[in-house]
Amino acid sequence: MLKAHLSLSGRTLYPLLILLIFNHLQSSAQVTEETYHKAEYFLSGNIQRQAYHLEVVPNWLNNKNSFWHQSYTKDGKRFFITDIEKGETKEAFDHVVLAELLTNKSGEKIDPQELPFTKIQFKNDGTITFGWKNKSWSYSKGRLSSERNTPETRDHSMAISPDGNYKAYVKNFNLYVENMETGEETQLSFDGKKDYEYASYWGWSDMILGENGERPAHFSVNWSPDSKKIQTQIVDLRLAEKMLLLDNSQDDKFRPQLMGYYRASPGDTTVVMYTPVLFDLENKSATKFSELSLPHFIGMNLKWDSDSQNLFGTYIHRGFKSFDIIELNADTKQIRKVYSESSPTHISNNPIFKKLANGQFILGSEKSGWNQLYLGDWSQESLVNNITAGEFMVKNVLFIDEDNQVIYLEASGREKDVNPYYSFVYTVNFDGSGLERLTPENAYHDIAYQTGKDYFVDNYSTVNQPTVSVVRELKTGKIVHEISKADISNLLQKGYQSPKQFSARAKDGKTTIHGIYYLPTDFDSEKRYPIIDYTYTGPHIDITPKTFKAGLIGLQQPMAELGFVVVTVDGLGTAGRGKAFSNVSYNNLGDGTTDHVLAIKELASKNTFMDVEKVGIFGHSAGGYDAARAMLLHPDFYKVAVASAGDHDHRMEKAWWPEMYMGYPTGDFYHEQSNITNAANLKGHLLLAHGGIDENVNPSATFKFAEALIKAGKDFDLFIWPSRNHSFGRTDGDYFTKKRWDYFIEHLMGEKPLRHYQLHK
Repeated sequence: MLKAHLSLSGRTLYPLLILLIFNHLQSSAQVTEETYHKAEYFLSGNIQRQAYHLEVVPNWLNNKNSFWHQSYTKDGKRFFITDIEKGETKEAFDHVVLAELLTNKSGEKIDPQELPFTKIQFKNDGTITFGWKNKSWSYSKGRLSSERNTPETRDHSMAISPDGNYKAYVKNFNLYVENMETGEETQLSFDGKKDYEYASYWGWSDMILGENGERPAHFSVNWSPDSKKIQTQIVDLRLAEKMLLLDNSQDDKFRPQLMGYYRASPGDTTVVMYTPVLFDLENKSATKFSELSLPHFIGMNLKWDSDSQNLFGTYIHRGFKSFDIIELNADTKQIRKVYSESSPTHISNNPIFKKLANGQFILGSEKSGWNQLYLGDWSQESLVNNITAGEFMVKNVLFIDEDNQVIYLEASGREKDVNPYYSFVYTVNFDGSGLERLTPENAYHDIAYQTGKDYFVDNYSTVNQPTVSVVRELKTGKIVHEISKADISNLLQKGYQSPKQFSARAKDGKTTIHGIYYLPTDFDSEKRYPIIDYTYTGPHIDITPKTFKAGLIGLQQPMAELGFVVVTVDGLGTAGRGKAFSNVSYNNLGDGTTDHVLAIKELASKNTFMDVEKVGIFGHSAGGYDAARAMLLHPDFYKVAVASAGDHDHRMEKAWWPEMYMGYPTGDFYHEQSNITNAANLKGHLLLAHGGIDENVNPSATFKFAEALIKAGKDFDLFIWPSRNHSFGRTDGDYFTKKRWDYFIEHLMGEKPLRHYQLHK
């Protein structure tokens, strides 16, 4: 009887079990069009229309006390004007009326919630002007007029002297001047020729088409205030070698277009060189300063004293281990070192430096281990005293009040029990006394200040505290007007949770590092989610968002919406925490993700919804190197990676960045930390991606890495976007964005992505 009962129950249960299993499979299917819609909502072009008043970027008007800014509101994109003295912020004009007038004038339907321009100007009579459709439009008191734009008339191939008597220009690679009154022409240099060219420079993205193509023309001279001298440089391309690209994407060509550009790699001697030269118009002399020659990727910017007697500036030696503040006497041609500094690792390639009118100078230096300000004596060639001191970072100088000997600056890391990356405004006297914080809120203060103004705009927030935008008095920090507060009600209705801040122990076993992680809007703490690490350990920045806007508008939240927990962390070796913290990556860029592994493991141990057995990683540029490197250095931890535009071997990268942070001269550590060298370590799934005409990070290293993976018998995926440069897969979403999403959906989540789906943005 029992057997019969079980058999009967089985006949009833089996169909029920099959139905339950089928329903479970249907309900657990992760990827539908709705999955992509959820992620698309957080693409930057979409989300900025859903979160209102995220920040205020002031465009100051001629007076000191008013500015306009643009923001998204419930009524769409709006332009506002703030009058500080009146303490009011209001719409700059009637957007609906202007849209109607534009519609009538142009014949196109103009949406008042999305006016087709992003910049405006105010005339003294209150008229608003803007550019659209190659016309200049004027709007005032309900009236709209336009006129066709005239072509740019400024001639960039010449420069008029301060007194207006001469113009300088180049002919046949030599420098000439012409008397504007008499028309008399004077040749100043005589040995200029192709590839040894006066008064020029090499532009960062300059491109030469074809085997014998001409490089883009550039002109640059530095007139003395008294119009009697010209300082410029010789651009020497004679030994320089090009990097090459092939553009296969042009519709009208059936052969690839050869593209070449000068971009030195670490350790190269065949580089574009700049040599400063000084011309004296009165005696028609020319003086070359070959001892100051530098590669173009360092360069030098010299400034004239007001009396035209001297030039001065910073001279950074190749390798970025030392710099000099120099003075060049225009009469004697003598070079004087006012101050010198060196480091066994690297110095800042853009130190804070200001020469003062009273014979002193302000310098930012990391010689104490923290970037601090110093007061120096120009004639005595020495530092007089610390202006700031302590274990914190001076990040920027807003204003130097020379009359009252007061400095207004931005710094981080000084306040106890506060995120060490949060930036605050301080004031301090030249003698180091009176250091006072002017922005007291426990948040990141994103400051906008224009020299000469009595006020500054402060957008303060954290990743989980929406932005408050205020006007503050420069001298006191007192809030004189609240401009706006971010409105995120639309996001909250969607279930948005701001990124969660966390801290962890670094690989040295003692240092606290900081990061954030993102959850999907339909987060369920009872589920277990695969983890994705978004990486960029490039030591010149810290990548983890600190502000509400940065936390919202990025690559992480769209990825989280697909069903992942996305983590971003600033480990040892990155910026913002002092010299010792940064130096960890010197000669050692390849170990940047070890801290990520430790942080993710520590975080997952405290959060059971994180599946530490399913961890992926992605990054772009230096982050592309990181992502692939992580797969090779930690092959049992990271299971999937997407590495886009990666500099997979620093010996093939542009020189300045690796020479500064990886080391110069190059050594075995370059070889040892190359992804190409370590290709055989790959275990998991790897997608390599690159733009076919990327002049920032040449795709050659990706191809060479792919070849090494093939030789090692490793399976991997390769995506080349033929028509793209370095910019793809960004926050606004494109073809590669979905490809990156799909790679993690398939290989980390174990689901089947939708094919041929196009993003809505």
